[in-house]
Parts: sequence; structure tokens; C-alpha cells
Amino acid sequence: MQVSVVASLSEIECEAWDRLAEPTGNPFLRYAFLEGLERFDCLGERWGWLPRHLVVHEKDELIGAAPLYLKTNSYGEFVFDWSWADAWERAGGRYYPKLVSGIPYTPVTGPRLLTAEGTDTAAVRQTLATSELELARELGVSSLHWLFPTVEELDSHLVGGELMRRLGTQFHWYNRGYRDFDDFLDRFTAQKRKKIKRERKRVAEAGIELEVLSGQEATNEHWRVFHRFYCTTFERHGGYPTLTEGFFRHLGETMPDAILLVLARKGGDYVAGAFNLRGRDALFGRHWGCAEAFHSLHFEACYYTGIEYCIREGLARFEPGAQGEHKVSRGFEPVPSWSAHWLADAGFSASVRRYVENEEALMRDYMDELAGHLPFKQDTAAK
Repeated sequence: MQVSVVASLSEIECEAWDRLAEPTGNPFLRYAFLEGLERFDCLGERWGWLPRHLVVHEKDELIGAAPLYLKTNSYGEFVFDWSWADAWERAGGRYYPKLVSGIPYTPVTGPRLLTAEGTDTAAVRQTLATSELELARELGVSSLHWLFPTVEELDSHLVGGELMRRLGTQFHWYNRGYRDFDDFLDRFTAQKRKKIKRERKRVAEAGIELEVLSGQEATNEHWRVFHRFYCTTFERHGGYPTLTEGFFRHLGETMPDAILLVLARKGGDYVAGAFNLRGRDALFGRHWGCAEAFHSLHFEACYYTGIEYCIREGLARFEPGAQGEHKVSRGFEPVPSWSAHWLADAGFSASVRRYVENEEALMRDYMDELAGHLPFKQDTAAK
């Protein structure tokens, strides 16, 4: 096996990469998504994401890969280590640059050590994990972070005395064979069910209609409108709209089967939009924006429409994005998410390890408490 580093996915053939990515069923690992981020100016020095992908070849055939980036900040990661950076720099160290294995701007669990079918999966994964650590040492970076890897990877290849794992939480909806949205709501307590119905009614009473579009149905005008909404979210709440209109159009053209674009119209004008990607068995909510605030429209466009889509299409789960305790009362259950970390300095690593161990205990208590606030009737509570 020959391991090399590529500074752009354009150095790899699309078909070769997707032979590794498509079996995962995760749309964010597809060549069109990752290479599109690079080609349409969503990464680079301006944003602090510099591709350094690891690839493994055997007899000129691509048999393994790891999406990897040299980072000059912690923006767009959703596993927050700003306090680690601050502590290390106050101690006289240099936290950036660091290496990150993950998907830019995407808090979605998925494989981080990709292997071709028919290969020795364990050997290729171990080669990738070991090579990432070797690259980190060679570059002299402060740290290496695997964001949202699978539990299988975490338990089998991202373990050892130098590595630590960190627990987080997200809120996911699970399809338990519901016939329709009302069947889903029938599992709620009367009070919680009434609240959801009232929220949906408010949107209708405001004269708002929702359009649900696939990539084949979305036009350039739809993408122009949505991108404007996407940018307004950052204008209102801070941060930077790193994803370009060209990138969204590119996804519509190259991954039309994976697109679910929800646009809200009032009269003749679009007033809000939500962007989702569909995987093999799950829907992933990613971005939202609006021209003005309407009561409950965010819940309708970002949650309820997605749940209806999953029920209709028979998808197993809906992951609407990171954070948001308000999702619990709407039937999204707290679930664990993970990351793995290597810090070059032994003393600093020991301090951070104590931190994440204490944090994990608190996180488990937090998840247990939130699970007690799910809206389901006691006799039909999620197992």
C-alpha cells in the first residue's frame, strides 16, 4: 500500500473516490460534495480549511482515503475546542495550525476512514489512522482531530494511549413505521400534540405555502433565492456564509437525487427556505434562512416537513443539525455523537483528557435529563 497526500480532490478521479464513498450511503462523503467545496471557493486560506487528504493506493488502484484538512482556526467544526486553543496559547503554545479529519461545516456522523469494497478493511483503516498521526508529527501541528467518526471506527482504530474520545449530543428523529404525520403525533401527550398542531396551523393562517423540491426540480432562480436566505442567517446571528451560490447549484446538478429543498412562499414571494441532503436511509437538515420572521415557520420548514418526507419515503431517521434543545419537545431524541483527539504535547494532552472525562459524565447526565422531557405518552415512549 502506498500512502500519499493530495492538496485537492481534483487530483483524484471522481469515479475512484466514489467507489469508496457511495457504499457508505452518506451524501457528504461523495466526490461532488467534497470537491465542490474546494472548487466553488468554500474552503481555502480565507476560511482556514486547507485540504490535505490522505489516499492509499495498491497497484495504482485507490483502496482507501481520509478527508483531511489543515486548519488555521476552529470555525465550521461543531466540536468546540476554542477553549483548548485559548488555554494552550496562554501557556505560550501555538494551537494553530492543526489537522482535522471531518466534513467542513457538517456535524454529521459518518466514516472518516474510507475503504474500497473487497479490500482488507481493517488493514487499510489502520494504515490511514497511523498515517494521519505520522503526518501530524511531520507537519509539527499541535493536534489532530477526528470529528463525528462512526462508533466502529472509534472503537477499532481511533483508540490508544495517545488518543482520547469526546462525547457530544445531537437530536435525531426516528421513524418507527408511522403511517403519516398524524400517526406520529398520536404518540404524543395531548398537550404536546396540541402545541405541534397549533404551530402548523399558524403557518397556514399566515398564508404561507411550502414547496418541496428535488435537485431535478430546483432551478437557478430557486438556488439564487435560497442562497439569499442562507446569507441572511449569518447577517442576523453572526458568522460567515462560507457556502457559495455556485456550490449549491453544483449540488443540484451533480447530486439531484440527494437534494431536498424546502421553500416557503407567501403570496407571490418566497420568504424562507431550508436545505437538506438525503442519504441512503436518512435525511440531513443543514441550512435555513428567511426574509422575515413568521411564527413557527422555522419549525414547519426545518422539522415537520422533513419528518413528513421521511415517513413518505420510508427513511429511518432525520438528523436536523447540531444543537437545539427545543427539538426534544418535537420528538427529536438526544443521541450521542463522538470525536477523537490527539494532542502533541503530553502535558497539555493529560490536562485535556481530564477535562473530557469530566465533560463526558456531565454530558451523559444532560442526555438522561433531556430524554425525560420527550413528548411521548408513557405507554408508547421510545425504546
